[in-house]
Amino acid sequence: MGFRFPGLSFPRLQRVGAAMVVAALLAALPAVAFAQADPRVVPPKDSEKKLPEAPDKLPKVGADRTKGLDFLFGALKAAPDEASARHVEARIWATWMQTSSDTAALLMSRSKAAMDAKKTDVALELLDALIKLRPDYTEAWNRRATLYYVKNDYVRSLQDIQQVLTREPRHFGALAGLGMIMHDVGDDKRALDAFRKALAIHPHLEKVPDMVKSLAEKVEGRDI
Repeated sequence: MGFRFPGLSFPRLQRVGAAMVVAALLAALPAVAFAQADPRVVPPKDSEKKLPEAPDKLPKVGADRTKGLDFLFGALKAAPDEASARHVEARIWATWMQTSSDTAALLMSRSKAAMDAKKTDVALELLDALIKLRPDYTEAWNRRATLYYVKNDYVRSLQDIQQVLTREPRHFGALAGLGMIMHDVGDDKRALDAFRKALAIHPHLEKVPDMVKSLAEKVEGRDI
C-alpha cells in the first residue's frame, strides 16, 4: 500500500515534540499541499483487498504515463458516483505502482508481504533499499511514509510525504496521510487544508468528507 487507509489513533505523547519538528517540515512541503480546494477523506486500510476491474469504457493507459494519468485524474474528478470513482482510483493506483525495474518490483512486493506479516523492520529495510535503488519511484516513498506513520514516526513520515508530493502533487493518498498527521498533532487548520486538497482531486475519498465537515465546524465555526 501507500497512504490508503482510514485514520488510526496514536498516543498523544508525541504531540508536543512532533508538533515543533512538524512546523519546520511544513515550510518545505510543496505549496500545493495546502492550496485551497474542496474536501475529502482518508483512503481505506486494506491494501490487500483486490482492486476492482476498470470499466471497459476507460482506455488503457499507454506508454505516455503522464498523459494517461492526466486522463485518469480527469475521469476521477468527473466520476458521477462512488462506484465509478473506485474503478478509476484502482487504475491510478495500478499506474503509480508500475516500474520498469524488475528488482524494484520485487522489493516492493516483498515489502508489502513484510508489512502484511507485521514485520515492520524488515519492510523498512526493503523500502530503504528500494528508494536507494530507484529514488524516482514515487510509490516507494509513499509506502515508506505509510510505514513510518504506522510506527508513529510522524517526522520521517512527513519527510517522505514531501518527496511524494514533490513528484506527484495529485497524490490523494499522501495528502490524506498529511491530513491525518496534522490532525494527530493538533494542527486542525492544516489538516483541513490537506483534506480539502485531497477531495478536490478525488471527491469520493472514503470518510474524508465527514472529517472535513467536522474540522470546518471546529476551525471556521460554521457548517460548510
